[in-house]
Amino acid sequence: MTRPLRFSAFVMNTTSHIVHGAWRKPEAEQTDFSSLEHWVSLAKELERGKFDFIFFADVVGLYDDYQGSWEKFVESGLQIPSNDPTVIASAIAYATEHLGIALTSSILQEHPFNFARKMSTLDHASDGRIAWNIVTSLSPNAWRNFGFGDMALHEDRYAWADEYVDVVYKLWEGSWDDGALLQDKVSGRHGDFSKVHKIDHVGARYSVEGPHLVAPTPQRTPLLFQAGSSPTGRRFAARNAEAQFIASPTPEAARSLISDTRRLVVEAGRSAGDLEFFQGLSFVIGSTEAEAARKAAELDEYVDESTIIAHAAGGIGVDLGFYDLDTPIGEVEAQGSLSTLQWLREAIPDREPTVRDLARMRSRSGRVVGTPESIADRLEQWRGVGVDGINVINSTIPGSYVEFIEHVTPVLQRRGLAQREYEEGTVRRKLTGRDRLPASHPAARYRGAFS
Repeated sequence: MTRPLRFSAFVMNTTSHIVHGAWRKPEAEQTDFSSLEHWVSLAKELERGKFDFIFFADVVGLYDDYQGSWEKFVESGLQIPSNDPTVIASAIAYATEHLGIALTSSILQEHPFNFARKMSTLDHASDGRIAWNIVTSLSPNAWRNFGFGDMALHEDRYAWADEYVDVVYKLWEGSWDDGALLQDKVSGRHGDFSKVHKIDHVGARYSVEGPHLVAPTPQRTPLLFQAGSSPTGRRFAARNAEAQFIASPTPEAARSLISDTRRLVVEAGRSAGDLEFFQGLSFVIGSTEAEAARKAAELDEYVDESTIIAHAAGGIGVDLGFYDLDTPIGEVEAQGSLSTLQWLREAIPDREPTVRDLARMRSRSGRVVGTPESIADRLEQWRGVGVDGINVINSTIPGSYVEFIEHVTPVLQRRGLAQREYEEGTVRRKLTGRDRLPASHPAARYRGAFS
């Protein structure tokens, strides 16, 4: 029996995340992003709808300039202001019982020792429901915010990421043996010294003595997400990730990407099924196809295409505000996210895409318009090409999720495409059937390595 799709709510602790301009709709409440109740109530709604994750995107700097300035980002609210999602994660954990909490954190923004401690603390507080989305920061402003003059090149960022994950794996998997925490009130012996170890990591960027200051959590290592479809990014995911966020323009493009990435997973010494794929989609739902089309047209009246192109431009590290809209995308020299350009070429395979195409395609990318039944048909197609889960992009909060849960989820559940009840245990157990990483994962080599 084929298992149900997984569902993740793709959000950001900001007003304007992906569907720029939609925050102006009368029913949109994402301007309340600084309110803790805003996120707690959304998390409760997602748990009511049996979503698997609330997935927080994050940035630690502005995107690159648009038309020579960062004014556009402030004027349109393009991911500024944005708050730190890790700070509110414990409140969401306290208010829910099953919902996974996926947090984006860059290798740039926090030293791995402190990051490992923070994530372990959250994993304890949530009874094992924390996931980490590993990113490398593609914003030059972010790099300058942390004292670097220039952003590292694409390949160098992933080399840095390799060492970063190596450090946290040593802390999470190797610093404490099972059974090290005794807490024996009779003998007064709290821990077994022979089972707690310093890691003595010395590498190109980090020297970390250890030990990890947090005893093993229900998962030890949080569930690992990764995004990005460049060749280097996919190889990194093949080695490390348990779930990958993809944004393929069509099911057939997703089939090709998934098949090739699974090949890389096997080459990395893991099982092909050790990596699952979450496709990003947004939904416009109507009781009839005509109503859905009308609602999509109404949404388009709010969508700010210039902000969408500014977002895309910042992501690839080029100021597209100075390019003619008919410039072939091949003439755009990117230093940021190469996956954006790859995505555009997949979306328009029969000719060389232009900057104009990027603006048009991004404004409607991944949008599924239809009745609950026709949406379920489309999701069945995505599952048929190997997609394991859907990262649901919102236009309004909480409306996009409330509408999906009330109208689409029951249809999906009747078809076996969505779960009716949660399984017990950690978020990794819910997703993979086990609490801890398998022996084939590179982190597992540190179990017992420091005894």
